[in-house]
Amino acid sequence: MSEAIENRLKEKGIVLPAAAAPAANYVPYTISGNTLYLSGQLPIENGKVAVTGLVGRDVDVAGAQRAAELCAINILAQAKAALGGDLGRIRRILKLNGFVASMPDFTEQHLVINGASNLIADILGNAGKHARAAVGMAALPLNASVEIDAIIEIEA
Repeated sequence: MSEAIENRLKEKGIVLPAAAAPAANYVPYTISGNTLYLSGQLPIENGKVAVTGLVGRDVDVAGAQRAAELCAINILAQAKAALGGDLGRIRRILKLNGFVASMPDFTEQHLVINGASNLIADILGNAGKHARAAVGMAALPLNASVEIDAIIEIEA
């Protein structure tokens, strides 16, 4: 399965970056039994937050969906690091929690987080279909527009 995942990434032109180091006092992931918990991932590209500001004011839905895609790419990168380089150990993405820094009257957080959900499902197939939350926030770390964490079932 790992080869199929790598092929889907290549088909989409995605090169997974090195897993991001924590920006504060936490670890990037924990594993308990056959569950991998990933800390929140920001829309980091080329070492910096690529999409900043409030959705509905500074960022439109399409830009925020791109931020969510970058978060998903960073989720996959972090999972790859946690799993010793083998994404084939992913049995299923159990849940994504998506946080969208948005204006109080913005109500399309679900469409924003579709950027991550679609990418994860495209790359992982049925193993990428997941439960999720899409929540509006007043602000996120480093002025990021989107942050997403993940709970993943893995082969222990």
